Amino acid sequence: MDTTLRDGEQTSGVSFTDSEKLRVAKLLLEELKVDRIEIASALVSDGEFQGAKKILDWANASGLGERVEILGFVDKDRSLSWIKEVGGQVINLLCKGSLKHCQEQLRKTPAEHLEGIQEVIQHAKTMGITVNIYLEDWSNGMRNSPEYVFQMVEALAKQQVARIMLPDTLGILSPDEAGDFCGQMLRRFPDVQFDFHAHNDYDLATANVYTAVKAGINCLHTTLNGLGERAGNVPLSSVIGVVKDMLHHEMNVNEKKLFAVSKMVESFSGIRIPPNKPLIGENVFTQTSGIHADGDNKNNLYFNDLHPERFDRKRTYALGKLAGKASIKKNLDELGIELDTESMRKLTRKINELGDRKEVVTQADLPYIIADVLESMPIKQQIIVKNYALSVAAGLRSMATLSIEIDGQLHEETASGDGQYDAFMNALWRIYERLEKPYPTLIDYKVVIPPGGETHALCRTTITWEMNDKQVKTTGLDSDQAVAAIKATIKMLNLIENGLGMKGEEKRA
Repeated sequence: MDTTLRDGEQTSGVSFTDSEKLRVAKLLLEELKVDRIEIASALVSDGEFQGAKKILDWANASGLGERVEILGFVDKDRSLSWIKEVGGQVINLLCKGSLKHCQEQLRKTPAEHLEGIQEVIQHAKTMGITVNIYLEDWSNGMRNSPEYVFQMVEALAKQQVARIMLPDTLGILSPDEAGDFCGQMLRRFPDVQFDFHAHNDYDLATANVYTAVKAGINCLHTTLNGLGERAGNVPLSSVIGVVKDMLHHEMNVNEKKLFAVSKMVESFSGIRIPPNKPLIGENVFTQTSGIHADGDNKNNLYFNDLHPERFDRKRTYALGKLAGKASIKKNLDELGIELDTESMRKLTRKINELGDRKEVVTQADLPYIIADVLESMPIKQQIIVKNYALSVAAGLRSMATLSIEIDGQLHEETASGDGQYDAFMNALWRIYERLEKPYPTLIDYKVVIPPGGETHALCRTTITWEMNDKQVKTTGLDSDQAVAAIKATIKMLNLIENGLGMKGEEKRA
């Protein structure tokens, strides 16, 4: 059960729009094919109401309504009425899983709390809404008041609730405890369907999932990219790797869609995926060491079961101070460039030097480095920016006027945009459309500015482009962010003109 749209939205600074929520819900159920999703908390806001209603209008029309769940509270029929009004069929009822929470937050006895829960369950039955139970703070309950937990579950099991959810609300469990506590629940209540809900405060959420599944748990709560309050929830990506490859259980999730959906949520949330995030990080299928690239050429000596093709990705080879001839050759092969032994030696030495200076080298930089080192020109500058003017004003759209030389012919255009770079690109693509020239789609844009607050510091803009199902990254360096982006753009356009890295039929943005 994925709770990106409910627990994931509790990440500080994250708020999804209605249309973003609907898009993510469709991707989760139709593309990734997770079993269930949790999309909202009842009674929170009008925006939460509208977002939930939009999802459930679609889900109910598609026959998926009973796979969409909403968090509700022990408040007689208030949460239930809210859920019913948005079209919901399932409530995840938040109850207290520890005696301390029951007595100190609710200021109730266990019997009083159970009475309130049972009242909600009776209302739900009359309204045709399925009830799951969240035992909030269950992990502390098992540590400090297990008899209270057992008393609650024994009483709730008689109410014929669909599921009882076991959250490590504060992310406190060790793997040994997670396995032990889940095992106790399963042995004591063999007829109850339990879910396990892991948080990551000690960076043990994935390990806790591992031991919970070994104990017999067969439903897990996850979020995309590990979004969630504080240190977040266990990421869906990590769960896929551990459950399928380590524990050899089947899952319905379509892992080929994982990366694309994760990147979509990265865009919507504004929270960048760490480059080293397992399965979905930028670098996790990148070999940096030259010896690893050499080993890959010799019967894939440095491969494991996490083949990038499983996730619709590809293995890449980093260029820097650790790059050897094998890494560089693999990148040159991608560009269709061949070098003799002596030229390869000079190129390798230059790339290692750039890495020592902490300069970032991408595959798209290779033709330019070759031109510099070997005093040859594998890339002809067919696209040259002659002049441009960028303007920005408060309350007005940015403007760009561009003069560009393409194959020796001068072209000019003016356009507006949401920012200076957007205006520049709108002017540029107008020229390309007039000339009926193909151009790529911008799919990622990243700016790195050295810390320290220096207003004149050089910023590096890295842009990822896609064309004809191929991707390429280009970089630009300048003290002005828009100018750095323009430099990266012109580099990309010349790669296309020279047929390097993006060959194929036309694909418009």
